[in-house]
Amino acid sequence: MSTRRRSCLTAVMLSGLLSACTLGPDYKRPDEPVPAQFRGAIAEADATSIADAGWWSLTKDPVLQALVREAIASNLDLAMATARVTEARARYGIARSALFPELGATGGYTSQRSSRITDPPRGGADRAFNNYDAGVAVSWEVDLFGANRRSSEGAQAAYLSTEQGRRAALVSLVADVASAYVLIRELDLQLGVARQTVAANEATVAYYSKRLTGGLSNRLEVDSALANRARTAVLVPQLEQQLASTENAISLLLGRVPGPIDRGAVMEAFGAPAAIPPGLPAALLERRPDVLSAEQQLVAANADVGAAKALFFPSLSITGVLNSVSGDISGLLDSGSGANQLRPSLFAPLFQGGRILNNYEATKARRDQALYGYRETALNAYREVADALVAVDKLAVARHELEEGVKALEDSSKLSRARYEEGLSSYLEILNADQQLLDQKLNLASIRGEELRAMIDLYRALGGGWQTETTSP
Repeated sequence: MSTRRRSCLTAVMLSGLLSACTLGPDYKRPDEPVPAQFRGAIAEADATSIADAGWWSLTKDPVLQALVREAIASNLDLAMATARVTEARARYGIARSALFPELGATGGYTSQRSSRITDPPRGGADRAFNNYDAGVAVSWEVDLFGANRRSSEGAQAAYLSTEQGRRAALVSLVADVASAYVLIRELDLQLGVARQTVAANEATVAYYSKRLTGGLSNRLEVDSALANRARTAVLVPQLEQQLASTENAISLLLGRVPGPIDRGAVMEAFGAPAAIPPGLPAALLERRPDVLSAEQQLVAANADVGAAKALFFPSLSITGVLNSVSGDISGLLDSGSGANQLRPSLFAPLFQGGRILNNYEATKARRDQALYGYRETALNAYREVADALVAVDKLAVARHELEEGVKALEDSSKLSRARYEEGLSSYLEILNADQQLLDQKLNLASIRGEELRAMIDLYRALGGGWQTETTSP
């Protein structure tokens, strides 16, 4: 083996040994307090969670399923999140490329003619010189202290964070479409109650107007009936406005221009599952995309600390050129035409005006920010689950009470009319019973909608909804 080849091999082996050093702390997941079970959970926590089920299995309404599928395919926020994933993946590839040597091809042509005065021709020699050169250039920054590896690690974590961000956007999208659809069905129910009540009030106005004409009633009863009808009738345009706004909101989620939304099952047909298992609290940190995204941001910030620390130490770069030079193209491959070069260079920072130190301090501060952000995201995840569990439980109790109240008020409305016909009460008793019944029916529709949306919020809070649909429901 020649001395030159031995020197090259030694340099490569030495650089390989030096590149094994990586500065900065390796990432370790922070120890966060994990509750034994979610606050508000009725049963003992186990591994089963409603969030493990795909969104398509949670509702039997084919219209809602179709709306969610359309939203996943056409939602613009989700499309932007997907584009951010693609960008981050490419940036990771750029950062990772610094770990490998750069290889390029070179080539050129040089033509030179000497001066007749400074270099007069001798014996008819040609004063023109033509040279062709071609070669291969190699450049490699040896990762002595792991700066490039830490940068690659950080870029990979940033890419994974955007992927989790896309999943978080998908979770929110599924829940937003379902919640808005439930709101539409709630408003439909309230609008139906209002229209039925208006129709009943109109019949009452006609009834008392006829009695007034026959001298069996008085103007006070007719005016009270008219006022009661107006009080109910004003609800119709208000509910229609809310319906149109909610339909427009769903249209935006679907990537459509504003327009009507198809309806499927009535809200009463949704029903609540017999049991809603939340799962183990510790599993929430592995399931919620926003928590995983925050953790990957912490991983990236931690890697940046190592990359910044490596800037305090020398950097080694190796450049080499395998070149061939000839006076004509055909001679480039001849022996003896080679003009090779190998140049290792070392740079050690001595004075940077505090730039390297301040950069290192800044990266540590960003890591602390990412750590606090991760902790806050994890705590907020537990809070959202606890809030949703309490809401589901208490709204179910409230719904049951309102259902009983509506039954009682329906009976009271019938009795008040019977008493009026028998002359045992005034119209005021009928009016009060009707107003209370309308209010209770509207409240019952609202509570039913809130209960369904609370279950959707629980599913979202537990990190469900990002699963890919693989089978038809």
